[in-house]
Amino acid sequence: MSQDKEREIQLQFLEEAQDHLDAIESKLIGVSSRAELTRQEVDAMLRSAHSIKGGAAMMEFSTLSHLAHRLENFFKVIRTQKQIQLEVERLLLSAVDCLRHVVTTNRQTNVVDEQWQTSQVQPLFEQLQQILGEPREEQETVTPLSSQQGLETIQMLFESEVDAYLQQLETILAQEDKSNLGAEIATIAQDLSDLGEVLELPEFNSLCSSVKQLLATQPAREEEIAQAALQAWRRSQAAIMAGQLQGLPSTLSLDGVVEEVASLNASAADSTAVTAASPARLSSPLELAPPAELKETQENTVRVPLKQLEQLNDLFGELTIERSGLDLQIERLRNSVKILERKVRSLQQSHHRRRTATLPPSSFPSALPTTSSFLSEVAFSPDSSQLRQETTPRSPQPMSSLDSGNNLDEAADEASTEVMANVVQLQEVSGDIDLCLQETEQIVGDLNRTAKQLQFCINQLRMRPFADLVGRFPRALRELALQHGKNVELKIQGGDTPIDRSILEALGNPLMHLLRNAFDHGIEDPETRKASGKPEQGTISIEATYRGNQALIIFKDDGQGIALDKVRQRAQHLGLDREAIANASDEEVLTLIFEPGFSTADEVTSLSGRGVGMDVVRTNLRQVRGDIKVETKAGVGTTFTIGVPLTLSVARVLLVESRGILLAFPTTAIEEMLLLDVEQISTIEDKPQLHWKEYSVPLIYLGDWLKFRRLQNANEERTQPLMSAPTVLLIANGSDWVGLQVDRCWGEQEVAIRPVEGNIPMPPGFNGCTILGDGKVVPLVNTPELLYWIATSQHPASLEPEDRHRAAAELQNQRPTILVVDDSINVRRLLSLTLEKAGYRVEQGKDGLDALEKLMSGSQIAAVVCDIDMPRLDGYGFLARVKSNPAFQQLPIVMLTSRSGIKERQLALNLGATAFFCKPYDKQQLSETLERLINGGGEES
Repeated sequence: MSQDKEREIQLQFLEEAQDHLDAIESKLIGVSSRAELTRQEVDAMLRSAHSIKGGAAMMEFSTLSHLAHRLENFFKVIRTQKQIQLEVERLLLSAVDCLRHVVTTNRQTNVVDEQWQTSQVQPLFEQLQQILGEPREEQETVTPLSSQQGLETIQMLFESEVDAYLQQLETILAQEDKSNLGAEIATIAQDLSDLGEVLELPEFNSLCSSVKQLLATQPAREEEIAQAALQAWRRSQAAIMAGQLQGLPSTLSLDGVVEEVASLNASAADSTAVTAASPARLSSPLELAPPAELKETQENTVRVPLKQLEQLNDLFGELTIERSGLDLQIERLRNSVKILERKVRSLQQSHHRRRTATLPPSSFPSALPTTSSFLSEVAFSPDSSQLRQETTPRSPQPMSSLDSGNNLDEAADEASTEVMANVVQLQEVSGDIDLCLQETEQIVGDLNRTAKQLQFCINQLRMRPFADLVGRFPRALRELALQHGKNVELKIQGGDTPIDRSILEALGNPLMHLLRNAFDHGIEDPETRKASGKPEQGTISIEATYRGNQALIIFKDDGQGIALDKVRQRAQHLGLDREAIANASDEEVLTLIFEPGFSTADEVTSLSGRGVGMDVVRTNLRQVRGDIKVETKAGVGTTFTIGVPLTLSVARVLLVESRGILLAFPTTAIEEMLLLDVEQISTIEDKPQLHWKEYSVPLIYLGDWLKFRRLQNANEERTQPLMSAPTVLLIANGSDWVGLQVDRCWGEQEVAIRPVEGNIPMPPGFNGCTILGDGKVVPLVNTPELLYWIATSQHPASLEPEDRHRAAAELQNQRPTILVVDDSINVRRLLSLTLEKAGYRVEQGKDGLDALEKLMSGSQIAAVVCDIDMPRLDGYGFLARVKSNPAFQQLPIVMLTSRSGIKERQLALNLGATAFFCKPYDKQQLSETLERLINGGGEES
């Protein structure tokens, strides 16, 4: 067996040893206060210690095996006692801690410190031995393991260790030289017998003893014994792998197997080794489980390295990003199909107008034929002349008409018919594309549903029960109660609530700090509680549950509550404004307990008083995008409500825009979203307030706090915003509400969360980012941290005076920005690339209305390059609206269109266009024109 495989087996055993120690600890806590100790409880602890002893011996962890053996002997003595003293409980818990330390040391492949054993472990175990003594003969009986106890360890060892021995025996039997066969079999039988004894498999142990006895009494038949032993051991291995620990072969008899051995020897030339499946073909009284049951047993649990789960989680994050990109491309394709259909209709109408203008009124139908009627005419026309006669009936021409005129009319008719046929074909192609697009959208919808199911399964793999975290809390609280003389009961509810592994690890320190604070500051001593009419025993409860897309941990105690007067006095002592503290609400005052260095304790003790515990609580929660709320009532108790996301890898966010910066808000943080109504805004103490329902909500314009100097890149928008007008996000801030005003809202989206690596920290209020389908990186808002930063800052984020002058100088030196407006993405991209190569910065608009919104939002635009034919608002409408605004009358606007007629050019110039270019255009000429216009040149002709 390879060293990697052996190390993997050792680590698996150490994990099981940790579980056994947890089980022992949970039964020992508070055992001295019970009226009577049950035999079942002691037997369970005895079995756990015995399993650790045997497994550690097999894994060659000698120190762990020795200590577990001594602990097992103590439980043998305790089994005959009805009650355990408090001192014995304390010593046994300390012994469990010693074994836990050895397990950790073995996991780290370190050697257990002998000095530590001598100075701490040996005195502890000797003290226990002085109190309990050694087990007597009648106490030595060990309760056998149940069919499920340690089954996974047994199967693991039979799959690895036992299989290695059996493969060794098969190799020996296949060799021609069998001179040492008897000694080899005896050695293997002895090793397997030792394993059976350790694993408490008496039948398997008896089988190995039977093999050794036959070798001793019938050495001449050692080859037959070897073949029969191999068959019996393989049967035992197959049964154990099927979950059958009872009914294993216990004796080996050579009667009835001689023929089978001869048959195996005859086929040795074809097969040099007996496979693991071969025992199934042998007659045996052993009944194996049916295949369905075997499959269920094997699939019950699977051990997967955490690293592989992380890789799987990262890959799913990439899948989420790519899925968003696919959705975006489908939407772009749908828009392109709509544009194609509109262009085809426009071409059809243009063709109709041209024919109407060139033919006499009597020679053309009064109405444009529909596509279906035109197709029927094309389908049933035997030749082009008949087609011309049916589609364009002509009046008889005078005899005096020239032949050349007739030829021109016929050519025009043929060209017109050909154009109309092409239009019909374009409509057919457009219909085919639309049909394929519908089928693609259906497939994408199925893909999204499957991806969501996959996400749920991956999240479940990353989950651990809440009990894994709080399982050690009863022991900690018990030791605190014994040390400080308080009587406290811990109630844990929702222990089976699954929580993401990373979040669970981040909750460890915060919950432990809350537990220690509740014990020290909250729960009173028994005399005080009795005088207050409370039961002498205090209660601390921890509950885990779900609410929407959040996991809630509710931490509650029935102590004396938080003294708000003490909090206010401490705040004044630290230098906070006395008037502000007096006017602050109770909720605002309670937030001070999370400040670094803030403590209401009169003296520093081993439990509290340093002012770092609650700061650690808030800091750790922010790292996992969590928040915490406090409620307290004097004499009744305090409740902390912690909210954390269900997962840290994927989140559903609301994309908003403020000052041109795209931000992602977790949807769980937003209570409501509404359009800004100026009639609902009032000013109280020079601060805007939004009247919402029966509340007066502080209104904050987010853009005032996002004044960062940053490079303005080309903004290529491929979708329409959900709300183009100013929008207010209503967010719960403790027991109050806050309204955040943003410029635009782009809608909800499921995104993958990515950390931001580097030496430069994220600004306050942000703790990660996401990548959209178009590759755009968007910062993720940590709502509680952002609101806290805004509340504790004096002024909105802005540049200092000297930085403001420097920024103004830099702005003057920045490259001019040109707004490119066209409904074709490819045209926008190509033109943007041309202008960027010429030294300009580029903003993009998908139509006239989109471009108008960009101008009105305050974007610093030096010139505009605009198409004419666009949806929602065409180029003419854009020109008319822009030039009617005095702020943009001097803005250069260059029209770049496929319309090359004089009328189109003149209309654009009359509306205020500065220059007019036709597609295809000369790149050099366009660049030179823009340079002259931006630098103050006149209009182009």
